[in-house]
Amino acid sequence: MTQSKTLSEIPRAYEPQKVERRIYDFWSDGGYFTPEIDHGREPFTVIMPPPNVTGELHMGHALTIALEDLMVRWHRMKGEPSLYLPGSDHAGIATQVVVERMLAGEGVSRHDLGRDGFNESVWQWVDRYGSRIYEQTKRIGASCDWTRAAFTLDEGPSIAVRTTFVNLYNKSLIYRGERITNWCPRCRTALSDLEVKYQEENGNLYHIRYKLDDGSGALVVATTRPETLLGDTAVAVNPHDERYTGYLGKSAVLPVLGRKLPVIGDEAVELGFGTGALKVTPGHDPTDFEIGQRNGLPSVSVMNLDGTLNENAGQYAGQEMAEARKNIVVQLEEEGLLEHVEPYQHSVGHCDRCDNVVEPIITNQWYVRMEPLAKPARDAVASGDTRIIPERFEKVYFNWMDNIRDWCISRQLWWGHRIPVWYCDACGEVIVEVEDPTECGACGSAALSQDDDVLDTWFSSGLWPHSTLGWPCDTEDIDYFYPTSVMETGYDIIFFWVARMMMMGIENMGTPPFHTIYLHGLVLDPEGVKMSKTRGNVLDPLQLIDMYGADALRFALTIGNSPGNDQRLNEQKLESSRNFANKLWNAARFVMGNLEDRRSALEGWHSPALPSHRQDRWIMSRLNRVAAQVDRFMQNYQFGEAQRTIHDFFWNEYADWYIEMAKIRLRSTEENGNSPLPYLAYVLERVLRLLHPFMPFVTEEIWQTLKERVPGDPDAPNALIIAEYPTADTAFYDDEAEDEIALVMETVRSIRNLRAEFRIQQHQRIEAVLDLPEDEAVAEAETDSIKMLARVEPLKFGAGNNGAASSNSVSLVLSKGVITVPLGGLVDLDKERERLREEIEEIERNRERLTVRLSDERFLSRAPAEVVERERERLATIKERKDRAEDVLSRLSGN
Repeated sequence: MTQSKTLSEIPRAYEPQKVERRIYDFWSDGGYFTPEIDHGREPFTVIMPPPNVTGELHMGHALTIALEDLMVRWHRMKGEPSLYLPGSDHAGIATQVVVERMLAGEGVSRHDLGRDGFNESVWQWVDRYGSRIYEQTKRIGASCDWTRAAFTLDEGPSIAVRTTFVNLYNKSLIYRGERITNWCPRCRTALSDLEVKYQEENGNLYHIRYKLDDGSGALVVATTRPETLLGDTAVAVNPHDERYTGYLGKSAVLPVLGRKLPVIGDEAVELGFGTGALKVTPGHDPTDFEIGQRNGLPSVSVMNLDGTLNENAGQYAGQEMAEARKNIVVQLEEEGLLEHVEPYQHSVGHCDRCDNVVEPIITNQWYVRMEPLAKPARDAVASGDTRIIPERFEKVYFNWMDNIRDWCISRQLWWGHRIPVWYCDACGEVIVEVEDPTECGACGSAALSQDDDVLDTWFSSGLWPHSTLGWPCDTEDIDYFYPTSVMETGYDIIFFWVARMMMMGIENMGTPPFHTIYLHGLVLDPEGVKMSKTRGNVLDPLQLIDMYGADALRFALTIGNSPGNDQRLNEQKLESSRNFANKLWNAARFVMGNLEDRRSALEGWHSPALPSHRQDRWIMSRLNRVAAQVDRFMQNYQFGEAQRTIHDFFWNEYADWYIEMAKIRLRSTEENGNSPLPYLAYVLERVLRLLHPFMPFVTEEIWQTLKERVPGDPDAPNALIIAEYPTADTAFYDDEAEDEIALVMETVRSIRNLRAEFRIQQHQRIEAVLDLPEDEAVAEAETDSIKMLARVEPLKFGAGNNGAASSNSVSLVLSKGVITVPLGGLVDLDKERERLREEIEEIERNRERLTVRLSDERFLSRAPAEVVERERERLATIKERKDRAEDVLSRLSGN
């Protein structure tokens, strides 16, 4: 892939900007993303959640891609035909809004262009900008099969949409009816319940008097929206409410308009809640609509589709809702019908796309009857055919399925899948067909008009796992790759999308669309707050890739990540991830630098025999144990733990210990045939394989460079992306070597900690006496490593040397012995004791001050949660510092 470079030509630091595009093109041009169908092997399939064609890569996308891609790369390296199928969504409302705004800037409306002309403008916009999200997806390293990329309005998915609609209609699972609908006056379309987001807002609760027409009294109702009283058709009380028994059957006078309203009894009115009387507005409230249906009440709509009041509003016709509210309140006050007004916080529905307030109104819409579809989808999870990770979301899933409501699927838009229903202008026949009809089957007339509405975007998205593979056609892809393997997405769209895919997949294919649903959490800002443009705390993944590299971003998003849990992303995590990439790069650079002109020592490096040297035995044992741990974590979808295990092994064992010990061996001798070089190269190469699903770019770049410097492996592939993923070889497990090197590491760490505690300069050699009754031979054999890594000279052994212990020495207790370090001439122990006492006193003052603060209820109740948590973390750190200082002082005082 690249020309061989000398060590001096390999940059001292990893430069992702110079690597990532070249590596991605190498993978793409090599066809590594496109799986071959092999009926002798089980495939692994992930269908990418299709981002909106209007969208740009955000942190949610970045996390989704990082998790999905690591799964796909892992299974690909395991030899499974692995398909990562990309696509994008036409995003009906969102795209239409974007293009309408663009046209408005040119002084043109969609109505000026007409339906066909407007849709042509949208397609032009999609052709110009639609690939932008794909290019951004490539930046993060998604190994997608771009030859299979799909768009929800492509011919294949469009046929799937029509086929599904017709099939459901023929089964009486799709119907048209007048019902209360969520209506967005800005977008001029109906919305499903899931497309309405609720926000807590400060408003008022208006208490209004409805006089009885016989003059015997009045009923007081409370409402947050007095303008809707214009559509009232009754006042309801609970029939068991003794306060109002005498009111039933009477009539009340509607304020403002003077219309007579029956006083009815209905158990939907809660006993003891509010005044006990409820204004019933069937045309503008879902609960009131149901009361109206039960009691045969008329429905009066007072709102036009643009959000203004209509002719049923009397003198307020033509006014905006907010304007009418103010004017009606004034009239109620003037007529003495406003009892009182109180501040009131309540939840208000807003359009998920444009954020305008949603109005419930009665409209004629198309619906899917959900209960028959929900049962098999629920059963699939309950039986274990489909598993939800984490398991706690099964309860959420079941609750939604058990209380499911019919789905409003029609949208009053022009952009999208037009509903495949035609009406005969001659005889009124309703025609529902997959192909456009040319004449009426009932009367033969060619005068047909297609329904104006389009389908909810989520209708086509619900078919995504099978429509992208060719259904309803009998294709090789649908036969081989369906059902897919894992659906990975955010827990926040389990209802929007996941549940609907389950229902549609079982309905159309007879089997669930995936065996596992993996749900990730939200990516929060450093303070633990959800990112939003209004808060100004959004992190742009493309900017982060420019700053830190794609591997660092992927690593920061996934290390320690647990399914279903929200996580914070901050600069420290990104810097740590970039540092890890550089650590990997520099370790590889060191190893490759030592491989030059030493090829004879590397023969057979790619298939090493059982080593004889203790250090090589140790690193090979640890490598294979880590491979086993990683495999177990990956199988259990604990990707964050798998990643952390590899990170800790490479940094804390291979780089910090094995390489440092190998340096001593390489300097001292060519090892008489016992060189560490084969194991340095082998373990590095295996670490690159282990890390590749998590950090694909830097690992591929190093792997390609390493391959040029070692004797050829006849079984090695051309690219790391398709190299076999490491598995454990238990023959290399070596408990003895692990215990012995652990003792060496414990010894060195103890001496290093002592240096830090007593502030002994690194360049100063210190004497140490090791008393290891059972392991002295091990320590003596590793003398060079201990002396070099702990900066010890001289190093003595045996209990007989314990005479060195005195008031000028410190003893360190190990798990299997004792280290005695004479400090005479290195540390003034009296001054050190005084310094430690003063430090402990200062720490204690800080601890008391912080403890008082964290005991203050006012602070705990008023301070932001993240501030309280930060103070608690500070207190824990202070306690640890005090414990360490007291431990050092006790050891000094005991001498």
